[in-house]
Amino acid sequence: MGDYGTLSGHEIFKQAKLDAEIWAETVESGGERPRTIATVKDACIAYLQEKPGSIAEGVFRRHVNHDPIGMVKLDKLRRHHLRAWRRRLEETPALVSRNKIGQKQTKKRAKATVNRDMVPLRAALGRVIKPGEPNTDAAWQEALRPFKGADRRRELYLDREERKSLLDASDSAANPFIKALCLLPLRPGALASLRVRDFDKRTRSLTIGSDKNGKPRQITTPQSISAFLAKQVDGKASDAPIFARSDGSAWNKDAWKYPIKEAVKAAGLPAATTAYTLRHSVITDLIRARLPILTVAQLSGTSVAMIEKHYGHLVRDDAEEALATLFI
Repeated sequence: MGDYGTLSGHEIFKQAKLDAEIWAETVESGGERPRTIATVKDACIAYLQEKPGSIAEGVFRRHVNHDPIGMVKLDKLRRHHLRAWRRRLEETPALVSRNKIGQKQTKKRAKATVNRDMVPLRAALGRVIKPGEPNTDAAWQEALRPFKGADRRRELYLDREERKSLLDASDSAANPFIKALCLLPLRPGALASLRVRDFDKRTRSLTIGSDKNGKPRQITTPQSISAFLAKQVDGKASDAPIFARSDGSAWNKDAWKYPIKEAVKAAGLPAATTAYTLRHSVITDLIRARLPILTVAQLSGTSVAMIEKHYGHLVRDDAEEALATLFI
């Protein structure tokens, strides 16, 4: 281990042991010492390196990196640390608008939002430390349990005529993006991330590579939707957004909500209508058309369990109607 100079015998042993452990780490990792993950913030950084994503990155940036929880050592992390962090998260107002121009609007953070914001931290910690024994202060995971019943079923539904009136009231720049929301059961963010190269005119296939579950999937579009997509990609570079704003940039949640809000008002539709209302309405129509739940889940990029949770009542209603036809 080399010469330890003026260190005493006990100090030499202690330092040599430490150096030997570092050397062993270097050898075991192929000559490159792995990055030390000591704090909660380190765990979040390591998580993003393995699973990059804008949602997790945003949560860590806003609620972890500069919060006291970020500096807590992983081997010292206890349930009370995360309870305090969760309390701060719940008390932080949610931004209604991130528009840099004008006064920021906020609202009380909903339980469903708290649940979503806790997911990335729970995942990051779960990768580097084991859950503690239940009902002990070491059971850090207990402080991050989601609120029950917070993810309520979406009730607002627009029928085909209402969606058509929304399209008719939308401006020319936003119209293709809104129309796509009415044609495909995709999340608005996944739709906005689509690039020209993701659509194959020959096979009429659309590859959704950026979505909540992080796994690319491919869907085959019917001729009508394929023709619509072909018109959107015509003359554009392969890396250009399929649905672009007037300046050529991709849509994002701060950009699409204002045109939709204006179109909703002009069409006389419920004020609570959002981009996600359109996704919900499309999925509802697919369920009502008796498309198998598994197929709907694959098209929309979610799980069968989530479809059953939020749309199972529609299947039960259809089953009741089918049974009613058997009456003699």
